[in-house]
Amino acid sequence: MSAFDTSVRLVYLLAAVCFALGLHLLNSPLTARRGNALSAAGMIVALGATVAVLVHGGSVRAGAWIAAAAGAVVGGAAGLRAARRVAMTAMPQLVSLFNAAGGAAAALVGVHDFARSGNASAATALDVAIGSVTFSGSLIASGKLQGLVPGRPVVFPGARSVNAALGAAMPVAGGLLVSGRGGTPLMVLLGLAALAFGVTMVMPIGGADMPVVISLLNACTGTAVAMAGFVIDSTVLIIAGALVGASGAILTKLMADAMNRSVGAIVVGGFGTGDGPAEAPAGGQVRSLSADDAAIQLAYAARVVVVPGYGLAAAQAQHQLRELCELLERGGVEVCYAVHPVAGRMPGHMNVLLAEVDVPYDQLKEMEEANPEFPRTDVALVVGANDVTNPAARRPGNAISGMPILDVDRAKNVIVIKRSMGHGYAGIDNELYTAPSTGMYFGDAKKALSEITAAVKVLVR
Repeated sequence: MSAFDTSVRLVYLLAAVCFALGLHLLNSPLTARRGNALSAAGMIVALGATVAVLVHGGSVRAGAWIAAAAGAVVGGAAGLRAARRVAMTAMPQLVSLFNAAGGAAAALVGVHDFARSGNASAATALDVAIGSVTFSGSLIASGKLQGLVPGRPVVFPGARSVNAALGAAMPVAGGLLVSGRGGTPLMVLLGLAALAFGVTMVMPIGGADMPVVISLLNACTGTAVAMAGFVIDSTVLIIAGALVGASGAILTKLMADAMNRSVGAIVVGGFGTGDGPAEAPAGGQVRSLSADDAAIQLAYAARVVVVPGYGLAAAQAQHQLRELCELLERGGVEVCYAVHPVAGRMPGHMNVLLAEVDVPYDQLKEMEEANPEFPRTDVALVVGANDVTNPAARRPGNAISGMPILDVDRAKNVIVIKRSMGHGYAGIDNELYTAPSTGMYFGDAKKALSEITAAVKVLVR
C-alpha cells in the first residue's frame, strides 16, 4: 500500500470518527450544534479526500469534472437557499425531500453498477430496492405534510393485497438478479416494484403518524447509502450510511413507543386524518377566556408550564411565546416547557423551535420529567397542542387509547390557545377542552400571545 493510499484511509477514518462523535453530541440540546458542526466537518474532509483520490487516479474525464462541479454548485445553492428561507413549519417536508434525494442517489449508484458490469450483487439489489422505496415514499410523505396529497389515510379495495404482492416481487426479482438471471428487464421490474411499494406503503398512513414515518424513511435512506458503499467499496460511505440507518431505526422505535403503537401497526396505516370537522367535544361546556382573564392567571401564578404544539409552529409564534415567558419570569413566576416526543410533525420539532428563540435548555422538560410536575403547577399554558394533551388516551376504545400524554389536565388551571375546536390528527374530540379547569383562548397563536403579553404588562411592573 502506497503512502497516498494510507493517508487517504486515515483521512476517511478521521471523517468516520467525526460522524460518530457528531451523532453522539446530537443526543443533548446543549451539544447538538457542536455535533452538527463536527459531522459537517467530517463530510467536508471525506469529500476532499475523495476528490484527491480521483485526481490522483487520473481516470476522470473533463466532462465528468464539469458535471460534478455543476452538481455541487447547484446542490449547494439549493441547500443554502432552503436553510435560509424554509420556515420551521415546513422543515418536516423538507427533511422528507432530503430523504427522497438520498434514496434516489443511492439507488442510482446501484443501477449504474449493474449497467456497467451486467451483474448484480446482493448489495446492488438491496441498494436499488431500498433506495427506490425511500425515494417514492418520501415524496408522498412530503406531499402529505405540504397538503399536496391528502393527509388522511388513502386506501382502496385490495390495497393490502397489492402491498403484499409488491413486497413479494422485490425479493424474488432481487434474488433472481443476484443469481445471474433476468438481466435488465428484471432490474427494471425491481426498481418499478420498489417505487410502487413506496407509494402504496405511505398513502394509507395518516397524518398522526407522519413523525414516525419521517424517521423510518430516514433510516431507510441511511441503509440504502450503506448498501451503495458496499457497491462501490467505500468504507466511509458504509459507516456514514450505517450510522444514519441505525440512529433512524432507534428514533423510529422511540417515536412509536411514545405513541404506544408498534412500527408494524403504523406501517399498516389508517390512523389519524387531520381532516376532522371543527366542532365542540361532546359531553361538556367550553369556557372562553379574555386576554385579561388569561393574564391574571399567568401573572399571579407561582409556576407555569408551557406545552407547545404544531399550532405554535404554524403561527410562527415562538418569539411571542418567549417574550411572554420572559415577562412572567421577571415577575417572579417559575416557567418551564413540557415537550411531548411526537409534538409537531417531526422528531424534535418543538425543541428546535424553542432553541431558535434561545429558551434555556434546562427549562425544556421531556414528558417523563414534566408529568410529575403538573399536579403542583398553577397554570398549564397549551399553545397549539392537541392529541398529546387529550385525557381520552387514558381510556380504552378510542384512536389514541394507551398513548402516553402530557398530564396537563392535572394542573390547577389550564389555558389552551387554539384557532378553533377542530380535531387533531387522530380525528377525535379533546376532552381537555371541556374540563372545568380549562379556559379556551381562541385565535391565531401569534396574535393571542401578543394580546396576553400586553395584558400581563399591565400587571407585572
